[in-house]
Amino acid sequence: MTFISVENLTTRYNVSKGLVYALEDVSFAIEKGESIGIAGESACGKSTLGLSIIRMVSNGKIYSGKIQFDGKSLLDMSNADFDKNIRWKEISMVFQGAMNSLDPVFSVQQQFEEVLKQHNFKENIKQAIVQSLNSVNLDESILKKFPHELSGGMKQRIVIAMALILKPKFVIADEPTTALDVLIQAQIINLFKKLKKDGQSFMIISHDLSVLSEVAEKIGIMYGGRMVEFGNSSEIFLEPKHPYTKGLLESIPVLSKESKSKFIPGTPPNLVNPQEGCKFYDRCPEAMDKCRKDPPKIKTKSGYVLCWLYE
Repeated sequence: MTFISVENLTTRYNVSKGLVYALEDVSFAIEKGESIGIAGESACGKSTLGLSIIRMVSNGKIYSGKIQFDGKSLLDMSNADFDKNIRWKEISMVFQGAMNSLDPVFSVQQQFEEVLKQHNFKENIKQAIVQSLNSVNLDESILKKFPHELSGGMKQRIVIAMALILKPKFVIADEPTTALDVLIQAQIINLFKKLKKDGQSFMIISHDLSVLSEVAEKIGIMYGGRMVEFGNSSEIFLEPKHPYTKGLLESIPVLSKESKSKFIPGTPPNLVNPQEGCKFYDRCPEAMDKCRKDPPKIKTKSGYVLCWLYE
Protein backbone atom coordinates (compact mmCIF):
# COMPACT_ATOMS: atom_id res chain seq x y z
CA MET A 1 0.00 0.00 0.00
CA THR A 2 1.36 3.42 -0.97
CA PHE A 3 2.10 5.38 2.20
CA ILE A 4 3.11 8.71 0.70
CA SER A 5 3.13 9.79 -2.93
CA VAL A 6 4.20 13.09 -4.46
CA GLU A 7 3.09 13.85 -8.01
CA ASN A 8 4.42 16.69 -10.18
CA LEU A 9 5.11 18.92 -7.18
CA THR A 10 6.14 22.45 -8.20
CA THR A 11 7.26 25.07 -5.66
CA ARG A 12 8.67 28.52 -6.39
CA TYR A 13 9.99 31.48 -4.43
CA ASN A 14 9.42 35.09 -5.44
CA VAL A 15 12.62 37.17 -5.18
CA SER A 16 13.62 40.59 -6.46
CA LYS A 17 15.26 39.12 -9.58
CA GLY A 18 12.28 36.93 -10.48
CA LEU A 19 10.97 33.46 -9.64
CA VAL A 20 13.20 30.79 -8.09
CA TYR A 21 12.14 27.47 -9.62
CA ALA A 22 13.01 25.49 -6.48
CA LEU A 23 10.95 22.39 -7.37
CA GLU A 24 9.73 21.41 -10.83
CA ASP A 25 7.41 18.42 -11.36
CA VAL A 26 8.92 16.29 -8.58
CA SER A 27 7.37 12.83 -8.19
CA PHE A 28 8.04 9.78 -5.99
CA ALA A 29 6.21 7.25 -3.85
CA ILE A 30 7.08 4.98 -0.92
CA GLU A 31 5.24 2.13 0.78
CA LYS A 32 4.30 1.89 4.44
CA GLY A 33 7.36 1.16 6.57
CA GLU A 34 9.79 2.39 3.91
CA SER A 35 12.10 5.38 4.13
CA ILE A 36 13.44 7.60 1.37
CA GLY A 37 16.76 9.39 1.08
CA ILE A 38 17.00 12.66 -0.87
CA ALA A 39 20.49 13.47 -2.17
CA GLY A 40 22.10 16.26 -4.15
CA GLU A 41 24.33 19.30 -3.87
CA SER A 42 23.38 22.47 -2.04
CA ALA A 43 20.65 24.65 -3.60
CA CYS A 44 19.13 21.84 -5.66
CA GLY A 45 15.71 21.73 -3.97
CA LYS A 46 16.20 19.08 -1.25
CA SER A 47 15.10 21.19 1.72
CA THR A 48 12.27 22.81 -0.26
CA LEU A 49 10.89 19.33 -0.95
CA GLY A 50 10.73 18.57 2.78
CA LEU A 51 9.23 21.97 3.59
CA SER A 52 6.63 21.55 0.84
CA ILE A 53 5.46 18.21 2.26
CA ILE A 54 5.02 19.70 5.72
CA ARG A 55 3.62 22.91 4.15
CA MET A 56 6.12 25.29 5.74
CA VAL A 57 7.45 27.04 2.64
CA SER A 58 8.12 30.63 3.77
CA ASN A 59 8.36 33.36 1.13
CA GLY A 60 7.32 30.79 -1.45
CA LYS A 61 4.33 28.99 -2.86
CA ILE A 62 3.37 25.49 -3.93
CA TYR A 63 2.16 26.13 -7.47
CA SER A 64 0.90 22.70 -8.47
CA GLY A 65 1.04 18.98 -7.80
CA LYS A 66 -0.42 16.43 -5.41
CA ILE A 67 0.75 15.02 -2.08
CA GLN A 68 -1.11 11.93 -0.88
CA PHE A 69 -0.30 10.82 2.66
CA ASP A 70 -1.87 7.77 4.26
CA GLY A 71 -5.03 8.24 2.16
CA LYS A 72 -5.25 12.01 2.69
CA SER A 73 -4.70 14.72 0.05
CA LEU A 74 -2.47 17.17 1.92
CA LEU A 75 -2.64 20.09 -0.52
CA ASP A 76 -6.46 20.05 -0.51
CA MET A 77 -6.61 20.54 3.26
CA SER A 78 -7.18 23.98 4.78
CA ASN A 79 -4.29 25.52 6.73
CA ALA A 80 -6.24 25.16 9.98
CA ASP A 81 -7.08 21.50 9.32
CA PHE A 82 -3.51 20.68 8.30
CA ASP A 83 -2.10 22.41 11.38
CA LYS A 84 -4.56 20.72 13.72
CA ASN A 85 -4.36 17.16 12.38
CA ILE A 86 -1.17 16.66 10.33
CA ARG A 87 1.75 18.96 11.12
CA TRP A 88 3.86 17.50 13.99
CA LYS A 89 1.17 14.93 14.83
CA GLU A 90 1.31 12.86 11.61
CA ILE A 91 4.31 14.45 9.86
CA SER A 92 7.14 16.16 11.72
CA MET A 93 10.47 17.64 10.67
CA VAL A 94 13.98 17.96 12.07
CA PHE A 95 15.23 21.15 10.46
CA GLN A 96 18.74 21.69 9.19
CA GLY A 97 20.90 22.95 12.06
CA ALA A 98 18.03 22.31 14.50
CA MET A 99 20.37 21.37 17.34
CA ASN A 100 21.51 25.01 17.42
CA SER A 101 17.93 26.21 17.94
CA LEU A 102 17.67 24.90 21.52
CA ASP A 103 17.10 27.83 23.86
CA PRO A 104 20.23 28.28 26.04
CA VAL A 105 18.33 29.67 29.06
CA PHE A 106 15.87 26.78 29.47
CA SER A 107 16.53 23.23 30.61
CA VAL A 108 15.87 20.30 28.29
CA GLN A 109 12.76 19.40 30.31
CA GLN A 110 11.34 22.93 30.04
CA GLN A 111 11.81 22.87 26.26
CA PHE A 112 10.04 19.52 25.91
CA GLU A 113 7.18 20.75 28.09
CA GLU A 114 6.84 23.88 25.96
CA VAL A 115 6.52 21.76 22.80
CA LEU A 116 3.74 19.69 24.38
CA LYS A 117 1.90 22.74 25.75
CA GLN A 118 1.82 24.31 22.30
CA HIS A 119 0.00 21.22 21.03
CA ASN A 120 -2.44 21.07 23.99
CA PHE A 121 -1.09 17.66 25.00
CA LYS A 122 -3.59 16.07 27.42
CA GLU A 123 -1.79 12.88 28.42
CA ASN A 124 1.00 12.27 30.96
CA ILE A 125 3.65 14.83 29.96
CA LYS A 126 6.55 13.32 31.94
CA GLN A 127 5.84 9.84 30.59
CA ALA A 128 5.69 11.11 26.99
CA ILE A 129 9.02 12.95 27.39
CA VAL A 130 10.78 9.94 28.92
CA GLN A 131 9.45 7.62 26.19
CA SER A 132 10.71 9.93 23.43
CA LEU A 133 14.13 10.21 25.12
CA ASN A 134 14.37 6.44 25.45
CA SER A 135 13.57 6.06 21.75
CA VAL A 136 16.76 8.01 20.94
CA ASN A 137 18.87 6.23 23.59
CA LEU A 138 18.93 9.08 26.13
CA ASP A 139 18.31 8.79 29.87
CA GLU A 140 15.83 11.03 31.69
CA SER A 141 18.69 12.46 33.78
CA ILE A 142 19.44 14.68 30.77
CA LEU A 143 16.21 16.61 31.40
CA LYS A 144 17.83 18.75 34.09
CA LYS A 145 20.68 19.84 31.83
CA PHE A 146 20.97 22.98 29.71
CA PRO A 147 22.05 23.00 26.04
CA HIS A 148 25.56 24.28 26.79
CA GLU A 149 26.18 21.18 28.92
CA LEU A 150 25.47 18.81 26.02
CA SER A 151 27.58 17.51 23.14
CA GLY A 152 26.54 18.05 19.53
CA GLY A 153 25.38 14.44 19.26
CA MET A 154 23.22 14.72 22.38
CA LYS A 155 21.62 17.96 21.15
CA GLN A 156 20.86 16.37 17.78
CA ARG A 157 19.25 13.38 19.48
CA ILE A 158 17.17 15.72 21.63
CA VAL A 159 15.72 17.57 18.61
CA ILE A 160 14.99 14.19 16.98
CA ALA A 161 13.22 13.15 20.20
CA MET A 162 11.19 16.37 20.05
CA ALA A 163 10.15 15.54 16.48
CA LEU A 164 9.05 12.07 17.66
CA ILE A 165 7.25 13.05 20.86
CA LEU A 166 3.76 13.25 19.29
CA LYS A 167 4.41 9.88 17.60
CA PRO A 168 4.15 11.01 13.95
CA LYS A 169 3.95 8.41 11.18
CA PHE A 170 6.51 10.20 8.99
CA VAL A 171 9.57 12.25 9.99
CA ILE A 172 11.53 14.50 7.62
CA ALA A 173 15.16 14.93 8.75
CA ASP A 174 17.09 17.66 6.92
CA GLU A 175 20.87 17.08 7.03
CA PRO A 176 20.75 15.34 10.44
CA THR A 177 24.47 14.45 10.40
CA THR A 178 25.88 17.75 9.13
CA ALA A 179 28.38 19.55 11.40
CA LEU A 180 28.91 16.42 13.50
CA ASP A 181 32.20 14.53 13.71
CA VAL A 182 32.46 11.07 12.17
CA LEU A 183 31.86 9.12 15.40
CA ILE A 184 28.75 11.15 16.27
CA GLN A 185 27.50 10.80 12.68
CA ALA A 186 27.74 7.02 13.12
CA GLN A 187 25.68 7.27 16.33
CA ILE A 188 22.95 9.25 14.57
CA ILE A 189 22.89 6.78 11.64
CA ASN A 190 22.60 3.87 14.10
CA LEU A 191 19.77 5.75 15.82
CA PHE A 192 17.83 6.01 12.55
CA LYS A 193 18.41 2.29 11.97
CA LYS A 194 16.95 1.54 15.42
CA LEU A 195 13.94 3.78 14.81
CA LYS A 196 13.35 2.07 11.45
CA LYS A 197 13.31 -1.32 13.18
CA ASP A 198 10.66 0.12 15.50
CA GLY A 199 8.52 0.90 12.42
CA GLN A 200 9.24 4.61 11.92
CA SER A 201 9.26 5.98 8.35
CA PHE A 202 11.63 8.79 7.35
CA MET A 203 12.67 11.14 4.64
CA ILE A 204 16.36 11.82 5.21
CA ILE A 205 17.79 14.74 3.26
CA SER A 206 21.56 14.73 2.83
CA HIS A 207 24.32 15.73 0.44
CA ASP A 208 26.10 12.55 1.56
CA LEU A 209 24.95 9.46 -0.35
CA SER A 210 26.94 7.16 1.93
CA VAL A 211 24.70 8.22 4.84
CA LEU A 212 21.55 7.44 2.86
CA SER A 213 22.81 4.00 1.83
CA GLU A 214 22.62 2.94 5.48
CA VAL A 215 18.99 3.79 6.18
CA ALA A 216 16.86 4.30 3.04
CA GLU A 217 15.09 1.74 0.83
CA LYS A 218 14.38 4.37 -1.84
CA ILE A 219 16.64 7.17 -3.11
CA GLY A 220 15.72 10.36 -4.95
CA ILE A 221 18.49 12.37 -6.64
CA MET A 222 17.78 16.11 -6.86
CA TYR A 223 19.44 18.51 -9.28
CA GLY A 224 18.35 21.95 -10.43
CA GLY A 225 14.96 21.65 -8.72
CA ARG A 226 14.13 18.33 -10.39
CA MET A 227 14.30 14.74 -9.17
CA VAL A 228 16.53 13.48 -11.97
CA GLU A 229 16.54 9.87 -10.77
CA PHE A 230 14.44 7.83 -8.37
CA GLY A 231 14.47 4.16 -7.47
CA ASN A 232 15.38 1.44 -5.02
CA SER A 233 18.55 2.12 -3.06
CA SER A 234 20.25 -0.97 -4.53
CA GLU A 235 19.55 0.11 -8.11
CA ILE A 236 20.72 3.69 -7.53
CA PHE A 237 24.02 2.49 -6.03
CA LEU A 238 24.72 -0.49 -8.30
CA GLU A 239 23.14 0.62 -11.59
CA PRO A 240 22.97 4.43 -11.62
CA LYS A 241 21.55 5.88 -14.83
CA HIS A 242 21.80 9.65 -14.73
CA PRO A 243 25.28 11.15 -15.30
CA TYR A 244 24.74 13.32 -12.22
CA THR A 245 24.01 10.28 -10.04
CA LYS A 246 27.14 8.62 -11.38
CA GLY A 247 29.15 11.76 -10.58
CA LEU A 248 27.85 11.87 -7.00
CA LEU A 249 28.75 8.23 -6.44
CA GLU A 250 32.23 8.68 -7.92
CA SER A 251 32.85 11.64 -5.61
CA ILE A 252 32.38 9.56 -2.43
CA PRO A 253 35.81 9.31 -0.74
CA VAL A 254 37.40 5.86 -0.85
CA LEU A 255 40.30 4.43 1.16
CA SER A 256 42.18 2.88 -1.74
CA LYS A 257 45.42 3.67 -3.56
CA GLU A 258 44.08 2.20 -6.80
CA SER A 259 40.94 4.32 -7.10
CA LYS A 260 40.75 8.04 -6.45
CA SER A 261 37.62 10.02 -5.74
CA LYS A 262 36.49 12.26 -8.58
CA PHE A 263 34.55 15.48 -8.49
CA ILE A 264 31.89 17.06 -10.68
CA PRO A 265 33.31 20.16 -12.41
CA GLY A 266 31.36 23.41 -12.37
CA THR A 267 28.65 24.63 -10.04
CA PRO A 268 24.90 23.96 -9.71
CA PRO A 269 22.65 26.13 -11.90
CA ASN A 270 21.01 29.39 -10.92
CA LEU A 271 17.32 28.57 -10.43
CA VAL A 272 16.11 32.14 -10.93
CA ASN A 273 14.19 32.08 -14.23
CA PRO A 274 16.19 29.07 -15.54
CA GLN A 275 16.51 28.18 -19.21
CA GLU A 276 14.71 25.24 -20.82
CA GLY A 277 16.49 21.90 -21.04
CA CYS A 278 18.46 19.58 -18.79
CA LYS A 279 19.90 21.64 -15.93
CA PHE A 280 22.99 19.39 -15.85
CA TYR A 281 23.84 20.13 -19.50
CA ASP A 282 26.81 22.46 -18.80
CA ARG A 283 28.47 19.96 -16.45
CA CYS A 284 27.53 16.67 -18.09
CA PRO A 285 30.31 14.60 -19.74
CA GLU A 286 27.71 12.94 -21.99
CA ALA A 287 25.76 16.05 -23.06
CA MET A 288 24.22 16.14 -26.54
CA ASP A 289 22.49 18.89 -28.52
CA LYS A 290 19.04 17.57 -27.69
CA CYS A 291 19.86 17.93 -23.98
CA ARG A 292 19.03 21.62 -24.49
CA LYS A 293 15.39 20.50 -24.41
CA ASP A 294 13.65 19.21 -21.27
CA PRO A 295 14.56 15.51 -20.87
CA PRO A 296 11.94 12.74 -21.03
CA LYS A 297 11.01 10.64 -18.00
CA ILE A 298 12.25 7.11 -18.71
CA LYS A 299 11.03 4.18 -16.60
CA THR A 300 13.72 2.09 -14.89
CA LYS A 301 13.50 -1.21 -12.97
CA SER A 302 12.30 0.43 -9.76
CA GLY A 303 11.66 4.07 -10.64
CA TYR A 304 12.61 6.55 -13.34
CA VAL A 305 15.36 8.76 -14.75
CA LEU A 306 15.12 12.13 -16.50
CA CYS A 307 17.70 11.78 -19.27
CA TRP A 308 17.94 11.78 -23.07
CA LEU A 309 20.53 8.97 -22.98
CA TYR A 310 17.82 6.36 -22.41
CA GLU A 311 15.25 7.59 -24.92
